[in-house]
Amino acid sequence: MSDPAGLLQPSLLQGFALPLLERLRTLAAAGERPLIALNGPVGAGKSSLARCLLERAPLVELRLAVASIDDAYLPWQERCRAMAGNPFGVSRVPPGSHDTALLIERLQEWKAGGPLVLPRFDKTLRDGQGDRCGEETLLAQAVVLEGWLLGCRSLGNALPQQLALLDGVSAPGPLTPEELRWLPHWDQALAAYAPLGDPALGLVDGLWVLHPSSWRLPLRWRLQAEARQRRRGGGALGAAAVAAMVRATLASLPPTLYQDPLLTHANAAAVIDGRRRCLRNWFSPEA
Repeated sequence: MSDPAGLLQPSLLQGFALPLLERLRTLAAAGERPLIALNGPVGAGKSSLARCLLERAPLVELRLAVASIDDAYLPWQERCRAMAGNPFGVSRVPPGSHDTALLIERLQEWKAGGPLVLPRFDKTLRDGQGDRCGEETLLAQAVVLEGWLLGCRSLGNALPQQLALLDGVSAPGPLTPEELRWLPHWDQALAAYAPLGDPALGLVDGLWVLHPSSWRLPLRWRLQAEARQRRRGGGALGAAAVAAMVRATLASLPPTLYQDPLLTHANAAAVIDGRRRCLRNWFSPEA
């Protein structure tokens, strides 16, 4: 199957996207309502992959919906309170900026046979800071939930011992004293996301991961995305705000502690380069 819209590099289409679609189709054909979590950092191509899946799902007679963790951001005022005083100066991104309880409730209702009612979020509002913009009701046989922190596991009491692993890592670089002080806060907030990315907890049916070959890539990818949005005339963040937002993803949940371990317990993973080409991938037997 080709990619007429040119959304994905061929290696990522053939080696990751189409197997994901086939997994969803197989589970749906067995009478299940499959929900697969898709993890990847900012700019890795999660949205393009989701659009590719939506385009192809009708060809295999599958009604597919895509949900994003970004759509579950708290409304503006609540989000500002939740993020007040954070060391990155951002109003969204780190754990705790999302309404996880609402998203889990809506996905559980869908799993039980109801319609899928999702909140929606517009990143162009409030000068690029974004705000909730209503809800959407979808009829779906299968759902892909995408987000940068899905599947990341809270370290809890093990966090202090794990901090030694951060010595000498290239991204995000050394954490400032203030960022280190906030790390237990982010780790604690992360626990609420567990049902959205851990198949063992019964809500999602699998965790699939897009993993960058270098953690220097997310900043480049996000700057490119904001430049495209600016050319389209939408609200976009400046370079400094983009850098702060990307650092918020890398320093609130340092990849060495939270993202890299996903490669050992994901159902499927693809390592991608700067052009989002699949360098290598693997699948667990139950993927």
